[in-house]
Amino acid sequence: GPLALAREVLGKDDSPFFVLNADVTCEYPFEKMRDFHLAHGCEGTILATTVDEPSKYGVIVVHEGTTAIDRFVEKPVEYVGNRINAGIYIFSPSILDRIELRPTSIEKEIFPVMAKASELHTFDLEGFWMDVGQPKDFLTGTCLYLSSLAKRSPELLAPATEEYVSGGNVLVHPTAKIGKGCKIGPNVTIGPNTIIGDGVCLQRCVLMDGTHVKDHAWVKNSIIGWHSSVGRWSRLDGVTVLGDDVHVAEGVYVNGASVLPHKSISSNVCEPGIV
Repeated sequence: GPLALAREVLGKDDSPFFVLNADVTCEYPFEKMRDFHLAHGCEGTILATTVDEPSKYGVIVVHEGTTAIDRFVEKPVEYVGNRINAGIYIFSPSILDRIELRPTSIEKEIFPVMAKASELHTFDLEGFWMDVGQPKDFLTGTCLYLSSLAKRSPELLAPATEEYVSGGNVLVHPTAKIGKGCKIGPNVTIGPNTIIGDGVCLQRCVLMDGTHVKDHAWVKNSIIGWHSSVGRWSRLDGVTVLGDDVHVAEGVYVNGASVLPHKSISSNVCEPGIV
């Protein structure tokens, strides 16, 4: 449906265009995928990845010995393959002729028709892939991304020689400020304009733009939202998520809470839940 709204832009020439699900992370092989798509000359290409338990997903079945998609099997009871849709596509503008201006599921309504017409191929992804639609999966996806970065572009990570780095895979924005005696890592992402106080411990967490973690706080397995703050000596764990402009008071323990924007937390939250 939404692609039909952009028909005039996407169909202005013969150039193919990408469509991405917003809740996946991988190494995004755009150039390789484009070249593959242009080489086979058909209407669409789906990025595919392999999984250990295909019964949880919709499986892509290709014609034997080719990349052309034969059909899709939703959560198969019997094994038919382990290749699944990775949520990134490239299309030729002719696909727009198949899409009406109404609510449409491209995966359920358009792809099967394209496969039947032999107009849909699969391109296998190399490297990591993760659906990051849930907070715990977002953290796992971030860890996978940082591990990939360590192999491909280690110069983008904080060097192990930095006094605060503990365990590696630490990504720090140049505008962030880090205090003395901190232990940061492994698997930490620190966003722009972040302020980290003295003696702070950060592990397996993501700090968004403008956050402030005050002295001696401890943050693990958590996501700290934009412009939020964590008080001195406070502790966050258990996949805690702070929304935009959330402020945790001094000496507070938060375990697995999802805190809505513009809230203040002044007492312990010991059980996971929405605050």
